[in-house]
Amino acid sequence: MRIIQLSLLLVLLISCKKKINQTKADFPTPFEISNKTETATYEQVVEFYLELSKEFSSINLQTIGTTDSGKPLHLVTFSAQGDFDFKKLSEDHTLILINNGIHPGESDGIDATMLLFRDLATKKIKTPTHTIISTIPIYNIGGSLNRNSTSRANQNGPKEYGFRGNAKNYDLNRDFIKTDTKNAETFAQIFHLVNPDVFIDNHVSNGADYQYTLTHLFTQHNKLGGKLGEYVHNRLMPQLKDSLLKSDWEITPYVNVFNKPPELGFQQFMDHPRYSSGYTTLWNTLGMMVETHMLKPYNKRVEGTYELMLKMISISEKDGSEIRSLRDNSPNSFKVDDYYPIAWQLDTTKVSKIVFKGYKADTIISKVTGLPRLKFNRDMPIENEVEYQDYFKASDSVKIPKAYVIGKQWQNVIKRLDLNHITYSTIKNDTIIKVETYRIADYKTVSAPYEGHYLHYNTTISSIETSVSFHSGDLVIPTNQPGVRYILETLEPAAADSFFNWNFFDTILQQKEGFSPYVFEDTALLMLENDSVLNNTFLNKKKLDANFNSNWYLQLDWLFKQSNLYEKAHLQYPIYRIINSN
Repeated sequence: MRIIQLSLLLVLLISCKKKINQTKADFPTPFEISNKTETATYEQVVEFYLELSKEFSSINLQTIGTTDSGKPLHLVTFSAQGDFDFKKLSEDHTLILINNGIHPGESDGIDATMLLFRDLATKKIKTPTHTIISTIPIYNIGGSLNRNSTSRANQNGPKEYGFRGNAKNYDLNRDFIKTDTKNAETFAQIFHLVNPDVFIDNHVSNGADYQYTLTHLFTQHNKLGGKLGEYVHNRLMPQLKDSLLKSDWEITPYVNVFNKPPELGFQQFMDHPRYSSGYTTLWNTLGMMVETHMLKPYNKRVEGTYELMLKMISISEKDGSEIRSLRDNSPNSFKVDDYYPIAWQLDTTKVSKIVFKGYKADTIISKVTGLPRLKFNRDMPIENEVEYQDYFKASDSVKIPKAYVIGKQWQNVIKRLDLNHITYSTIKNDTIIKVETYRIADYKTVSAPYEGHYLHYNTTISSIETSVSFHSGDLVIPTNQPGVRYILETLEPAAADSFFNWNFFDTILQQKEGFSPYVFEDTALLMLENDSVLNNTFLNKKKLDANFNSNWYLQLDWLFKQSNLYEKAHLQYPIYRIINSN
């Protein structure tokens, strides 16, 4: 009897062991099944996470919103405790959000994150107890469904992949602040639901050739600012580098060069709010892009992305409470009457020195064009100390007002404020408020379409304080709120990614009423005869500007714009600033 019992126990133990092993083996990814040469299709990705969520209480799968493809986005979350209430979890957990497939041809993160979530669920890797990990498995669904094997001309695998443009051919990594796509609208919903402390966006790089598989592109630390920026620059990046090196993975900053050898030095990429990490940083989330090197084998790129995410989870486990504290305190550093930087330039007085492992670059004569071309020699690896220019300084700034006022008619702007949880009040009755007003003094416009727009840049303004009439239903947007950075970056017209620069207010740039020269000639003469200051200014302008002096229409147009006949709406920026002194 004892022998039978022992035999039965042995069978049960073997059976249980076999079941555990089968559970782990039951979730192979298409990447693994294909001998690490293929990436999962959209349908395979959704099915994979659906099966994980059915099997493991630690995995939750949600469908949220929609995309330009007509399909919803998915949010998959790993929580060791099986608790998926983000607001509750944020009190004592660090929240990480991983975005994949924004450019579906850059599919490394799609496959690496599938491996990561499976290994977390099956406890193949150490379970984080203070970190919650969420992922958007494929953000650009339309691009993912548009599979091909040719559009990534410079990339070494996988065999097939998605296309960069989404269903409406937008590059989604230029759309975060302007939000032209349904994808971006749903991303905002997900981002504010999770409110991540750390954001990771997985990519594959273009550019030069070098020895590294992994490069990182953290949000620019001076732009992030304060103690949070110092933490990213002085502690987070070194920790990530050192921890990866201990696992035999080397990493370098994103190699921001094209058609020149990296060993000559390079500068950090400036991630404005049109980009994912620039957008998430507006809420003091620590944002980074992973950029694997396009020419490295696909299996190595996926494995490197997996390892980097593991290290970031470990850092979050260790530093989580500090990261959360830094985030909580950062909004307090933006106060009314303080100055907020809206434009940046490279700080040439500061530079970092990094050891860079590249390949010898030669200039040879092209057999195609007969002209000089760049050629990297992989048989000649080199290691040099190079200058990495990763310090920026503000080149323009604005004084933070108490609030902004915008008319209720600008629904395209109001919609985006709502998407991003910006709070405001509405004016109850028609009223007059003393405000600072802007006029657009000058701007440049790109000559070719860019992501569905003709983007403005080098915008300058003039300002005055005056009393303006506002109407019932117009919005008053206070700056004393968590979204203060978003408000400033979008509503200040001179900011690089402002709503003005993205053409939201182009109707103010067109003059609606003009003059007939033969009629206005008599009016202009009366103006000059009755206003000696105007007359002297007019004569001096003619003396100093030969083109003006020889062009009768320019002269009449200038005089027209000095008159009360000239429409006030032309070049009048329709968002107003309530300054603190009111």
